[in-house]
Amino acid sequence: MTLKVIGAGFGRTGTLSLKAALEHLGYGPCHHMKEVMLHNDQAEWFSQASKGLEVDWHEVFENYSSAVDWPAAAYYQELADTFPEAKIILGIRDPDTWYKSVNNTIFRVIPNFPKWIRFIFPRSDKVFNMIEKTIWQGEFSGQFKDKELAIQVYNDRIETIKKVFPPERLLIHSSKDGWEPLCEFLDAGIPETPYPWLNDSSKIKRAIIVMKIMQWLPMTILVLSIIAILV
Repeated sequence: MTLKVIGAGFGRTGTLSLKAALEHLGYGPCHHMKEVMLHNDQAEWFSQASKGLEVDWHEVFENYSSAVDWPAAAYYQELADTFPEAKIILGIRDPDTWYKSVNNTIFRVIPNFPKWIRFIFPRSDKVFNMIEKTIWQGEFSGQFKDKELAIQVYNDRIETIKKVFPPERLLIHSSKDGWEPLCEFLDAGIPETPYPWLNDSSKIKRAIIVMKIMQWLPMTILVLSIIAILV
């Protein structure tokens, strides 16, 4: 198996919907950040890449025919060079809406994830260090909180990709565009089912609330233990 489609768009640009759409069209399995969370080898490979170490992209994507979302999107140029036959899809959405979505969801995960869990489970620490280096430091130079700068980075990525890839290899796609442009680009039949519209914002926000509560769990256990001893 080899990569046939490379998603170059930032996270929160409809990548989960695009993943489902590509898999429906036969371009699966599709790599996504979820794969890094689930598989230790993926976490290790992208951890190495975030440190500037060389990785074998053929090995990384041996079991995938497409890739969208971070962390793969951060290496779109390397992947495009490694898989010269692969087509490029640039997911886009309104920049202000994109920034608000990222700021309210995935940007809040690392600061709120309990440090004690990262200590107990080194793999989670590895993943979050990779995310920090790849996305928040690598893509945004540690300045994502600066909305104007972050949106400029977002817009610059779009303009760069337009210049780098010829029209026949590149599709600029929004989830609201639906099946037609995607299927035409991939020379695939248009499914009778509606284009997938998946949004995990609510799940991420709920997870962040749980993380905030979990931060206090060790202290709560300690206090309860002390009370139990005293009484």
